[in-house]
Amino acid sequence: MNKRAVTLYLTIIGILLLLVLGLYAVSFATREPAVLIQNTPEPVAFDGFRALADVQTQVDFGPRIPGTEGHAKIREWIRAELESADWMVEVQQAERMGHPIYNIIAKRNSEAPQVILGAHYDTRMYADQDPTPGMQAMPVPGANDGASGVAVLLELARTLPKDSTPIWLVFFDTEDNGNIEGWDWILGSRAFAEEIEIAPRAVVIVDMIGDADLNIFLEKNSNKEIRAEIWSAAESLGYADKFINQEKFSMLDDHTPFLEAGIPAVDIIDFDYPYWHTTQDTPDKVSAESLKAVGDTLLKWIAGQTQPQ
Repeated sequence: MNKRAVTLYLTIIGILLLLVLGLYAVSFATREPAVLIQNTPEPVAFDGFRALADVQTQVDFGPRIPGTEGHAKIREWIRAELESADWMVEVQQAERMGHPIYNIIAKRNSEAPQVILGAHYDTRMYADQDPTPGMQAMPVPGANDGASGVAVLLELARTLPKDSTPIWLVFFDTEDNGNIEGWDWILGSRAFAEEIEIAPRAVVIVDMIGDADLNIFLEKNSNKEIRAEIWSAAESLGYADKFINQEKFSMLDDHTPFLEAGIPAVDIIDFDYPYWHTTQDTPDKVSAESLKAVGDTLLKWIAGQTQPQ
């Protein structure tokens, strides 16, 4: 190769190199600026399907009648679920009418509660409302009557912001065996209200709130101001068809001992549930949509509660 050819070759290589560098420079100059990705966790939404899975888990334990294996299993399971969500768990042990009571109390810290959310976790020993007489001595599976309220509280434990107003989640024992010799209704919540010194601004009970055909009417005995706030939150989320702004039932439920103690309390309950105290109270009667409607509503209402000054 002569000198002239070498010079031409090097010139071509140089031109190509300049073209590549130019294209790179243009690409760099016109590139969109990099977005700084911050390690900020996304807000956690209430998961109705996860709550529904919790309903199934509880029913799989079998009857949660006080003193049974299923009752012991659900207590340990509730504790484990709460602790995995970074709640501190205490158990109030009491006794009423000769029956041991285990109320499970979940706290974020040592602050006194401004709000208590409660549900009962025990189930009824006899399906005395079953339309088939031969089934009335069988235990109630308790998918809606018991498990739905527990499921909502557990999903709230996973989703409530840590800077919420001070809240306790309370899982009440021995609620559901009234009108049976040697028993009475709401023994666990009575023991709690009588023995635990608290002065919350509000107690909210959720009971039978998973019905696939959910119709929650205003409970007549409930504190009118707080229930109006909750129903307003539901309406703002598009759940007015599930939270019906009309009074219908007057209930003896876990809110009753608090009302008797002068503590504002509300019962969120769908007492139109046709499978109440029957062997047909099974998970197929419960829906993720209904559980989510109640969970979303409580999250919205709690977000409107301010920290005490």
